[in-house]
Amino acid sequence: MPLASINGTELHYDCHGHGEPLLLIHGLGSSGADWAFQIPVLRERFRVVVADLRGSGLSGKPSEAYSIAGFADDLWCLLDHLAIDRSHLVGFSLGGAVALEMALQRPRQCHRLVMINALPSYRIDHWRKWLEAWTQIAMVRVLGLPRTASMIAKRLFPHPHQAPMQRRVVEVVGANAPDAYLRSVRALMNWCARERLDELESPTLLIAAEHDYTELDEKRDWARRLRATLAVISGSRHGTPFDAIASTNACLLSFLQERPLPAADSLRMDLAHEAPASAPD
Repeated sequence: MPLASINGTELHYDCHGHGEPLLLIHGLGSSGADWAFQIPVLRERFRVVVADLRGSGLSGKPSEAYSIAGFADDLWCLLDHLAIDRSHLVGFSLGGAVALEMALQRPRQCHRLVMINALPSYRIDHWRKWLEAWTQIAMVRVLGLPRTASMIAKRLFPHPHQAPMQRRVVEVVGANAPDAYLRSVRALMNWCARERLDELESPTLLIAAEHDYTELDEKRDWARRLRATLAVISGSRHGTPFDAIASTNACLLSFLQERPLPAADSLRMDLAHEAPASAPD
């Protein structure tokens, strides 16, 4: 992957294919490799850009505090570096928050926006969210990242045929620098775009797993506030780009090409015989 010097650090990135620009933004503790099951399909129709956020993957890990606004500015600067004026933005989990922040920072430069298992606010406004956030921080501090990653992996991918994905979570998340990982967690906890949603100009799609950490009713409410289309993936958990590859790709291709989404009853988790035999490298 090439390197770009952005805002005092180095960002690793890669480009695939040709066509309209499309930026893919990964989740917490991972890297651009999150998108290995989407890139082969998307690069046939788009110029796909994937990058590692600061503090993640092979990008630099500066010691100052991180922020969602800072992540978003980094990626806009990367697109400027690549002479890309306008792009589709697709983000998963943490990356969904970054994608929305990018669309709010430069509304006219976001063509279409997709958020996968992501919300417009991660402020701690409910005891369950407080418990979720601080339990994870405590686990990292007490147990270390490898053991925490093992517990996260079993929660994300509980089925026997998902063992390769479990192993990948342990290997990738467990290999993070703990301080950088926790700075990303805090960046998410401190971010809220609720008061700025009226500034969003781009058509938006929310892809929501049936069994994500957040209840579907909350996702439906956010979709209304965003004036967004909502696609629910039956049976999927938080790791939708990994456990519902076919449905994720179908939704992305349809929405980004301004075609009707697949029928709601066709959106589901991949069955055992459909799941990849190995996780991305």
